[in-house]
Amino acid sequence: MFFDPLYLVLVVPFIIISMIAQYKVKSTYAKYSKVRNTRGLTGAQAAQAILSYYGITDVAIQMIGGTLTDNYNPKTNVISLSQDVYNSTSVAAVGVACHEAGHAAQYAENYAPIKLRNAIIPICNFGSSLSIPIILIGAFLAARVAQGFSILITIGILLYATVFIFQLITLPVEFNASRRAIKVISETNLLYDEEVSGAKKVLGAAAMTYVAAMLVSLANLLRIIIRFSGRRN
Repeated sequence: MFFDPLYLVLVVPFIIISMIAQYKVKSTYAKYSKVRNTRGLTGAQAAQAILSYYGITDVAIQMIGGTLTDNYNPKTNVISLSQDVYNSTSVAAVGVACHEAGHAAQYAENYAPIKLRNAIIPICNFGSSLSIPIILIGAFLAARVAQGFSILITIGILLYATVFIFQLITLPVEFNASRRAIKVISETNLLYDEEVSGAKKVLGAAAMTYVAAMLVSLANLLRIIIRFSGRRN
């Protein structure tokens, strides 16, 4: 192990920002989890309302364990809502549930960014696990065997870049799902007045965690490029 000043300068500040974003989403969610919506809708009912708005009839809604583990699985066509969201009538629960239903609507309408994100997931998974070993092997061989092995460094960097690309594409996907949720919530009066504002704050805080994750991956990519680019020459 060795000290990497680039990590301290480039990456650590954004890790701190990411931690702040995580704290913000948890605190905002906790605050609006205590605010009950006027209509008494549960998260599950709110998610179903979004599906009905978009004419989606083939997506199921189920309850799962954990906190903030809510997700939509396009392979099984199931929206999974954590227990605190599924049964809760809080403003936070409605916002989170509607956001996940917004993802289902994206798939139903063939929303381009989510299709692109799914297409690069296999490459991203491969790149995130093997990019650094490939870069290190390339650097070692280029320095001790032959400079021609520096091509491995380039390959490794390109593979790691897919992690950043995935995080970047995730932003419009998440923001769009939240916009869909708030649009339907407002148009169909699932929530009223200040309740809508509360849902926006919950989803806005959650969106910032994705922005922070993108910045961390970008900082790491820049660190790797700066550290190893000279060894390709």
